[in-house]
Amino acid sequence: MPPITLKYRPEKRRLRWLLTLPKLGLVLLMIALLALLWLLQRSEHEEQRNILIKDVLWLEQNLRFHLEGNRDLLQQLAVDMANPDEREKLFQLRSTHLLKNSPEISQISWLDSAGRRVASLPGRNPQEESLLTPPTTALAFDIARRLGKPTYSAPLVLPGGDSFVELLVPIYGKAGLSGMLLVAYPLNDLLNSQVPWWFTEKYKVEIVDDNDTLYASKTHLEGVNADSYQIPFEPPGQGLRLKVSNYATEPGGLQRLLTIFILLLAGGVFWSLWLVRDLMQKSSRAEEALRAEHAFRAAMEDSLTVGMRARDLKGKIIYVNPAFCKMTGFTADELVDHEPPMPYWAPEHMDDTQALHLAVMAGQAPSEGFEITFMRKNGERFQALVYEAKLIDGHGQHTGWMASVLDITERKRAEELARQQQEQLQFTARLVTLGEMASTLAHELNQPLAAIASYNTGCLNLLSTDNFSCGDLRPVLEKIGVQAQRAGRIIRRVHDFVRKSEPKRAPCDLGDVIEDCLGFIEADTRKRQIRIEASVPPLPLLPADRLMLEQVLLNLMRNAMDAMSETPPAHRLLHIAARIIENEVAVSVSDYGCGIAPEIEDKLYTAFFTTKQEGMGVGLSICRSIIEFHRGRLWAEKHPASPTGNGTIFTFTLPLEYA
Repeated sequence: MPPITLKYRPEKRRLRWLLTLPKLGLVLLMIALLALLWLLQRSEHEEQRNILIKDVLWLEQNLRFHLEGNRDLLQQLAVDMANPDEREKLFQLRSTHLLKNSPEISQISWLDSAGRRVASLPGRNPQEESLLTPPTTALAFDIARRLGKPTYSAPLVLPGGDSFVELLVPIYGKAGLSGMLLVAYPLNDLLNSQVPWWFTEKYKVEIVDDNDTLYASKTHLEGVNADSYQIPFEPPGQGLRLKVSNYATEPGGLQRLLTIFILLLAGGVFWSLWLVRDLMQKSSRAEEALRAEHAFRAAMEDSLTVGMRARDLKGKIIYVNPAFCKMTGFTADELVDHEPPMPYWAPEHMDDTQALHLAVMAGQAPSEGFEITFMRKNGERFQALVYEAKLIDGHGQHTGWMASVLDITERKRAEELARQQQEQLQFTARLVTLGEMASTLAHELNQPLAAIASYNTGCLNLLSTDNFSCGDLRPVLEKIGVQAQRAGRIIRRVHDFVRKSEPKRAPCDLGDVIEDCLGFIEADTRKRQIRIEASVPPLPLLPADRLMLEQVLLNLMRNAMDAMSETPPAHRLLHIAARIIENEVAVSVSDYGCGIAPEIEDKLYTAFFTTKQEGMGVGLSICRSIIEFHRGRLWAEKHPASPTGNGTIFTFTLPLEYA
């Protein structure tokens, strides 16, 4: 028995090892599978993080390009505002355009050299001045003034929790710093307008500082974030950072692992093939995502409606986008590698086009762009607005010129139609004014005609007597001639006022214009018991359309007369004055009337707005258009010396020389 027992023990030990080996193999297999799954999960996490980093870099680049584009537009506006004559008009026009096309900008202000607000869009009275109170704004103002370049302020937090940064762009004149442009960027609005919807479907975007203080965020879902990546937010800088976080996935990893273990234990080979298939699908999805990203970027370029054309330093075309091909009618193959003269140059403008081409190649293209006539492939001409910029390669070398081309043919037609409609409206307004004055003009014209008839009767009576001489008829005939001239002047004024002509600026005597307008309203002022005072010194000839100026003066005078309808007769005074201020003539029309209510000041120049029961509401709107056509300004202010406590002074300026 003992030998048998001894023999059995080695066999039992061997069997135990044989049974243990598969178990050990299963354990080792499970360990290997767990390790493999852990590595796959880690690889997937790294892949997702790489995608996250790429998307963050794309978002940061997109925000930076947009902010730098706005900064370039503001710098150009600051350069153009160096001219004090065009400063206000340029600020209003370009700031309105920038606010319209940049929803992330909440306000654009124009500050003087001391930091006071000169004008602000939107929602502020341009005449309101206030000192900069936020310390961060004042600090950024001081830095921009010392450095002489655009500067972003540190983030400001409003009491309601909203945060924003400000961009200050210095304006330099001949004497140095003349002002500053201040642009407010609410950070939440910046994210809402510049972060696309598909991005927030994948990530939560936040703007934080180095202390992880949250200033703005945009997210599609709320919850715990799985992973995040931060990058400096330059510009605006000031310690701000972009923080982008992945959304956490739903829990379920343990269940998937158990399923994988069961499937692996059931069939290792099949599971190995499945893992290979899964890896291939992931690789295919990554390649598809890469192709989709490349196609998306190409689609963005091809979907532009602005024509893009790139040329090398010799003028040879090296690139055109589909919009430019559609605009000219030529294909990319027909244009690329083509040298001047280009097939889309109009033959009748060949010399001018060649001169502009040489100016661009010499780096002398105007920064505000230039208009040119191009020709489509079918021979049709169209007007184009071209902006030229240097083409810089990745090494910072100037390799050519990139042009943005806009087809402005329809815009030109619309501008011409608007101009014709404005002229028709002005002519209609003159007819309405003449209709309102018809009774007074008829009475004024009836007086010389009645006098002529009376003198004629006296002559006939004198001729019927026997004791008369030719000397007795001379005084009467001279009086008939004077009255006939008086009637002729009235008819001439009416004829000149209602005649329709193209606007034309020519040397004009402003004193004669004022005198004719006073002759128009003289009878009406007598009827209304209104005194007229005129302070018009000798003035030099100025470039203007006489008929347009008569329309402006007559409209302002009649408005002043209407405003004094409730004024006591002793205080009814219409005063017209003219004076020379530097290189301009300022003309003012003042009255002691009812004044302008504060609630309608902003609506004075709005078309078809009127406080008169029978008015059209286009008078002041037309007056402002006429004065701006002459490159002048029109404004109203309260009469400081009115004995009634009210009264208004309307003043307009006209340049003495052609611009």
